[in-house]
Formats: sequence, C-alpha cells, structure tokens
Amino acid sequence: RVYFCHMYSLQIKVSKLSDSCRIFDYLLLHAVAMYPTKNSLKKAFKKQRIELNGKTAQTGDWLAENDVILLHRASDSIHKEFPLDLELLYEDAFMAVVVKPAGYPVSGNSYKTIQNALSYNLSGSEEDDALAIPRPVHRLDKLTSGILLIAKTRRAQAHLGLQFEHKTLDKTYVALVKGRVEGEGRINEPIEEQSALTHYSSLRYERSLSYDWISAVELQPETGRTHQLRIHLSSLKHPIIGDTLYDSKNVLKGKGLFLCAQKIVFKHPIHSQKMAFEIPVPKKFDALLNRELRRWEKFKA
Repeated sequence: RVYFCHMYSLQIKVSKLSDSCRIFDYLLLHAVAMYPTKNSLKKAFKKQRIELNGKTAQTGDWLAENDVILLHRASDSIHKEFPLDLELLYEDAFMAVVVKPAGYPVSGNSYKTIQNALSYNLSGSEEDDALAIPRPVHRLDKLTSGILLIAKTRRAQAHLGLQFEHKTLDKTYVALVKGRVEGEGRINEPIEEQSALTHYSSLRYERSLSYDWISAVELQPETGRTHQLRIHLSSLKHPIIGDTLYDSKNVLKGKGLFLCAQKIVFKHPIHSQKMAFEIPVPKKFDALLNRELRRWEKFKA
C-alpha cells in the first residue's frame, strides 16, 4: 500500500512478494508517481533520497514483506501547476485528449506550457504505472493550435509513442496559405537531410487583395519533422498565413499562425479500440477568407 506523507515524501509498505525482488526493480513499478523514469530513480538512490526501514537504501537491497520504503523528493522538483483552462475531448485512467490553444509551447523550461497546465485540467491516474504528472506524447509548434494526445501512465506513454514512431496513426491539419492551391498532391522534400512527406488537398480558395489568392488546404504529414508543414508549404511557394519564420514578406500581423491540428485517428494504448477525434477549425480561418473576399469585391469590382 502507498501512503502520501508529505508533499516532499512518499511512503510505501511492501505487500506480499511472489518472488524475491530488489528494491530498485520494485520501485520501477511502484514509485512512478515520484520517479517516472529509470534515470530519475537512479539519481534518487545516488543522492540518498530513498530509505529502507529507516536506513539509507542501496539499489541492490533485497525486499521482504512489510518492509517500509520512504522516498524523498527534491524540493526544487515539485511540479509548478499552470492554471490554464484546456478544452478536454476525452479522458480515462490511462490517457487524455485535449485541445492546445495557439501561443503556448507544449513543454520546455518556461512556466506557461501545456505540460504544466495538464495537472490543472486532468485527474490523476490510480494505475500502478501512473506517471507523476500527465505528459504529452507528441509536439505541436507553439503557434499551432489543435488536438494533443496525453499519457497518464507509463504503458500508455510507450504504446502511443510507438504509434507515432511507426506511423500507424493518422493526423490531419488545416492551414490557410498564400496563393491559389487546387486539387491535391504530395510534397516529398527532405528536411535537414531526413526524409519528409506531406500530402495536401485544396478545400477552398478566394481572391485576396493582400495575396492575390488565399487558400484553405488539408494536410496529412506521414513524417513528423520539426516545422515540417511550414517548411513544405513554403517550398511550394504557398507559405502559411502568419508564418514570419519561413515567409519574410508575410504582411498579416497579430493574428497568429493559421495552422490547426484538426483530426487524429489512433488506437487506444490499452484496449486497442480505434479512437477518432475532430474539432472545428478556429473561427479566424473562415473570418479571414471571407474578409479577403469582401475586400476584393469592394475594391476590384
């Protein structure tokens, strides 16, 4: 059984063991909430933050029934919770699906990240392999909005990670780009000497005083290179509206990047059921298309 004694400590009383077990192997399964990775657990032993029956524990110590383990967390490792309300699409004991707003990084050294907002929005898992805090299993750019998958247990984290690694899930984005894009196609251009493939199809295009034409496109990346969609569309001479990094002539200021992770299809990491989620594109997408059309008709009529 597990007892939370203090915000900096965790006490575990060892129940009946079916086989002989060393403390390190036992804590890999039963202390995930305090030390979610093997390296963090090794560091805890090295820094003498783990006690066994009142004495400093070593990784090779053998356990017996009713032994008491006390784990101490470093005071500077306490999670800082960021109170940002997130739209929640799905949650169970193993994972969650949230909508990331544009303007916040998924993770990193800053306080205002989606990672730090997850514990504010999600309930903790009571599974044996629960993560100390929920963790995103993939990335979206700071300026990109849309669907983000979250793991709440180590097993879910591993299984979802494998789906991304083996490309067995489907991701669909919507973007507004400069120029007139018709039909469909594929962009197979390496990024930093790594293969990168994106499928695209036109959804809508309108005349524009600012860009001559403006188009809404659907994008399905088969690979997950950093800034892949932004780089690929820029290489087609159709940069994403609001992308000042890959389009120095972008004239739209203060509206953000017009890129949204709109759909995702994957298998549940525990029971393998097919899961599919879709959100509406942000209202600013249609608003900009309609505004550009009105301006064109007013000044070019």
